[in-house]
Amino acid sequence: MEAPARNHRTRFGAFEVDLRSGELRKHGIRLKLQDQPFQVLALLLEHPGNVVTREELRQKLWPADTFVDFDSGLNSAVKKLRDTLGDSAEQPHYIARTGRGPRKSRATSPLGGNTEALE
Repeated sequence: MEAPARNHRTRFGAFEVDLRSGELRKHGIRLKLQDQPFQVLALLLEHPGNVVTREELRQKLWPADTFVDFDSGLNSAVKKLRDTLGDSAEQPHYIARTGRGPRKSRATSPLGGNTEALE
């Protein structure tokens, strides 16, 4: 199956994402989602059911010459995305963290492959 992100609209669960317009909808109602959490979602949708590393997320969110508190910024973006999706870190439905400990072993696992490309 072609990666959903190649299409500009993708559906998972009750949600529909339009990657061109940057819109997230639930049951047709537009939800507010800031740019960085939306970029996290877009990257996860490019790799449904696969692990996306923190380094891949860092590269997507911040240019190489940007100096930020990466861990805090990424944790905040993922928390905002989880809040918007009604997801939980303790009992994840859409975004699950794999591994703990050293930064190199941390990763985020998206959506379990349950996505549907639209158009």
